Amino acid sequence: METKGLVEQSPPLSAHEALVEANRCLYCYDAPCTHACPTHIDVPRFIKKIATGNLNGSARAIFEANLLGATCSRVCPVEELCEGACVLGSEHKPIMIGQLQRFAMDHAYRNGSQFFQVATTTGKKVAVIGSGPAGLSCAGELAKQGHQVTIFEKRELAGGLSTYGIIVLREPIEVAQAEVDMIERLGVQMQRNAELGRNLGFGDLRRNFNCIFLSLGLGVTPELGIPGEELIIDGLSYIERSKMNGNRMKVGREVVVIGAGNTAIDCATIARRLGANRVTMVYRRSAEEITAYPHEFEFVKKEGVEFRFLAQPARVLSSDGHVAGLECVRTELGSPDSSGRRAPSSVPGSEFTIPGDQVIKAIGQKKPALAAMLGLEMNNNFIKVDADFETSIAGVFAGGDCIRAKNAASTVMAVQDGKLAAMAIHRRIQNG
Repeated sequence: METKGLVEQSPPLSAHEALVEANRCLYCYDAPCTHACPTHIDVPRFIKKIATGNLNGSARAIFEANLLGATCSRVCPVEELCEGACVLGSEHKPIMIGQLQRFAMDHAYRNGSQFFQVATTTGKKVAVIGSGPAGLSCAGELAKQGHQVTIFEKRELAGGLSTYGIIVLREPIEVAQAEVDMIERLGVQMQRNAELGRNLGFGDLRRNFNCIFLSLGLGVTPELGIPGEELIIDGLSYIERSKMNGNRMKVGREVVVIGAGNTAIDCATIARRLGANRVTMVYRRSAEEITAYPHEFEFVKKEGVEFRFLAQPARVLSSDGHVAGLECVRTELGSPDSSGRRAPSSVPGSEFTIPGDQVIKAIGQKKPALAAMLGLEMNNNFIKVDADFETSIAGVFAGGDCIRAKNAASTVMAVQDGKLAAMAIHRRIQNG
């Protein structure tokens, strides 16, 4: 197989292409695309400004609703959101909203445009734990109001999943870091290598800050509980290696990926593009139950990835400490479980082996363990918040994946959480 490598999948629009595409827009009144966007970007407004050559104005319109517009233009499932709601989609091709947003954002960052000035300080202090999309969004919005915001990030690089967990084909690391830099230019202080519960005390934060916002994200992939699991690679770790080491990371010749969500598809894509001869995704349910977006499912099939549905991993086979394959048992589906999907059960005596020299698991993430340690009230193992994103501890707010007990987690939803939480925190500070 020809190795394609890892580069951003969609090339940017040229100025001419962007102008032609922007002029296709009908600039709908009360536009469905704006309603479909979780951050409610005024889509007709920013596209109209592209059509008139006002690229800074277009970028400003996006930033006013979404400070992480560059990331969202790349990673949002636009087919399910804004473009899926485009009125031209029923009989024509929907407007390329995501690509036009990227065009405006890239212009703004390329030219070093500054759209918000550092505000006069209010003297009030807010701590943000975690620098993922929710944390950056919340911090930036609060800084615009003049509050002194400090982000505490446990890792060396800020940006959360945008930096470490989104495949390069969708978002290069440079895009995430440019957004981090922009948030810092708003006056936000960033303390890296600062982890709550390790070298950062919750009590100290409560004493030293007026409010706290938790942007904890989620944890590592859960255990499968099968023999040989120590030889399995965590899916998020696999994606991180691909972002940090690029085309130099070690990839097996026959790779098996356990799971069928968007992260599993990213892992399979990495393996395939970096030279694996064969990549097989193993899923214990059928194709109808996969959690990946339909367009991602179609994409990975075109990459040459194979699927083994109705298959449950049973043990990792090894030889001299090296992976030799994955033993599975066939499953059959019964009544729906708590997820609403039909529950799988093993078929006795149906064992079979999938050969492979590298096994990766991407079966979701553990719930935020830190939340229980802090004594926060939980909802189905996620942090419970009220309509203002306030937790069971007064003055402590939360947003992003760590609160997403219902509906699918996504970058754009995390950005909106951070924005709305910032509004609530600002009101709390104003009211004393």
